[in-house]
Amino acid sequence: MFNNSSKILFFFILMMSTMIIISSNSWLGAWMGLEINLLSFIPLMSDNNLMSNEASLKYFLTQTLASSILLFSTILFMYQNNFMNQIFINNYINMMILSSLLMKSGTAPFHFWFPNVMEGLNWMNALILMTWQKIGPLMLISYLIIKYMMFWCIFLSIVIGSLGGLNQTSLRKLMTFSSINHLGWMLMSMYSNESLWITYFMFYTFLSFNLIFLFNMFKLFHINQLFSLFFYNKILKFSLFLNLLSLGGLPPFLGFIPKWLTIQYLTFNNQLFMLTIMIIMTLITLFFYLRLCYTTFMLNYFENNWTFNIYWNNTLMNMYLFFSFISSFGLFMISMIYYLI
Repeated sequence: MFNNSSKILFFFILMMSTMIIISSNSWLGAWMGLEINLLSFIPLMSDNNLMSNEASLKYFLTQTLASSILLFSTILFMYQNNFMNQIFINNYINMMILSSLLMKSGTAPFHFWFPNVMEGLNWMNALILMTWQKIGPLMLISYLIIKYMMFWCIFLSIVIGSLGGLNQTSLRKLMTFSSINHLGWMLMSMYSNESLWITYFMFYTFLSFNLIFLFNMFKLFHINQLFSLFFYNKILKFSLFLNLLSLGGLPPFLGFIPKWLTIQYLTFNNQLFMLTIMIIMTLITLFFYLRLCYTTFMLNYFENNWTFNIYWNNTLMNMYLFFSFISSFGLFMISMIYYLI
C-alpha cells in the first residue's frame, strides 16, 4: 500500500481528517473534515490499474454529491431564522443532512456505490473503506437521530446486506454486503444506546482486519480460490473459516458479543419487532457464510494455484493465529474474566 512517501502523507492526512470531524463543534467544520478525508483517500485508492481508477472516480462522484447536499443543508440551517415555518423547514433540513451522512457511510438505500467501489480496490484500501471511513459519518449521525427515517434505513440495510450476499462469488462484494448488514446493526445500537455503537464498531474492525489480513496475504478475491487453498495447512484453513463465522456473529465466537449487547438493549427498550427481523436476517447472513465454509471443506481437490508460493514467514503466521485464537475463543475468555471479577 505504502509504495511511495506521498501515500504515507495522504494516510496521515486521512487519520487527521477523521480527528477533525470528531472534534468539530459545527456542521461547517465537520463538512471541512469530510472533504479533507475524501481528498486524502482518493490518492490512496488509485493503484495504477483501470479498476482502481474507475473505483476512485465513482467514490469521488458519490461522496461529492453527499458533501454538496451536506453543505447546502448546513447553509439552509444557518439561514432558517428567515423562514416563516421554522419547525417544518428544520425537519426537512435535518432529513437532508442525515441523508447525506447515510450516503457517505454507505447505508441502504444509499448503498448503490459501495459494492462497485469495493470491487475495484485492493484489500488494504477495502479495509480502510469498510472501517476507518465509517467513523466520521457515523459519529455525525449519532448527533442527529431522526427516529422514523433511521428505522427504515436500519431495516433496509439489514435486509439488503443479508439478501445481497446470497448470489455473490466475489469475496470483496461478500464483505461489502456483510458491511452493510453490520452498519444496520450499528445504527440500531446507536438508536437504542448512544455509546454502544462504538463497542460494536471496535469488534467489527478487529474481525474484519483478521479476515482481510489473510485475504491480502494470499491474494484471495473469489470464492473458487478458497477450494484448493491451504491443502497442506489445515490449521490456516480452519482459522480462516472460524473467523468468517465469528464475523457473522455465531454464538460461541467473539463476534457474538456486540450482537448480544445490542439484543439486550433492544429487549430492554421493547423493540421486539425490529429485533426479530434483525435476527432472522442475520441467520440468512450466517447461511451464506456456512455454505461457503461447507463447500470449501468438501471440495478439497488438487489444482494448480498461481498464488500458492507466497512469502509467509513465521512472525506473520504466529500473529494471525494469535488474532484467530482471540476471534474464536474471545467470548469464553471475556465471560471467564467477567465472572472472576
